[in-house]
Amino acid sequence: MKHIYFAPMEGITTITYRSVFRQHFSGVDRYFTPFLVANQNHRFKNREKQEIVPVQGAVVPQVLANRAEDFIWAVQELAKWGYEEVNLNLGCPAATVVTKGKGAGLLSDVKKLDEFFGEVFACSHIPKISIKTRIGMKDAKEVVPLAELFARYPFSEVIIHPRLREDFYANTPNLEAFRIMKEKLSCPICYNGDLCTTEDVQAFSGQFPEVDTIMLGRGLLANPALAREIQGQEPLQREELAAFLQDLQERYQAILSGERDVLFKLKELWFYLGRLFPDQERELREVKRARKLSEYEDAVRRIIN
Repeated sequence: MKHIYFAPMEGITTITYRSVFRQHFSGVDRYFTPFLVANQNHRFKNREKQEIVPVQGAVVPQVLANRAEDFIWAVQELAKWGYEEVNLNLGCPAATVVTKGKGAGLLSDVKKLDEFFGEVFACSHIPKISIKTRIGMKDAKEVVPLAELFARYPFSEVIIHPRLREDFYANTPNLEAFRIMKEKLSCPICYNGDLCTTEDVQAFSGQFPEVDTIMLGRGLLANPALAREIQGQEPLQREELAAFLQDLQERYQAILSGERDVLFKLKELWFYLGRLFPDQERELREVKRARKLSEYEDAVRRIIN
């Protein structure tokens, strides 16, 4: 695989997590931020600013917007901060996002989406624009008009998650819909969806050998060494996982207020990491039940050691 991206996972893959991850694990070429919201007030929240400053060359900011003028503002603002590419989120299926016409909600009206992109690309002096999209809202047949629409604009890349909005993250990715969209586009393509193991990636590559860029999300959270394993390098070692978790804990302790907040962040990650240890259900339950960091640390030592 030529390129591997780390998908944005809201609340987890923050700048803190990304920074510690990069210190311990290789194989990821680009990181996408949890989405920034472009609203009519044309201001990013302080929490969002923390995700994008300082500029990191391997990071692409992802934006949620439902009006072209708001997205244009966000793109131009991010360009001032040094970002050369901005990614528009057309995939978030959350009801709170979709009902506002953002994320996957933008896919419901192809004509409106066409007008949106027409305004965006009519502007001069904008950086590269990529999109992360689903294949439609309710019916896989929606993929054809969407693909034809995307083909009319000079996107730097289209990241395709071949599920419908109504699928959320259930059901099997629709690889035939992915094939249709891929074949209609001339820009670079990235695949995203249910690549959680090296075997998953090998199976996908067997069907689409011409696709050399993938985006990983839950798979990388469950196995931080997955990207390098895909490239044929050594598998995850227990001692490096322990060191990664220790550094991450210390970083959270430095920026969060109190054990409760730190435990919440660490337990959230163990929801995924637990898949590495299917035979240690008792210890995993102890991680989940921990009320103090000392209890959490004892349970983690028993799991990893």
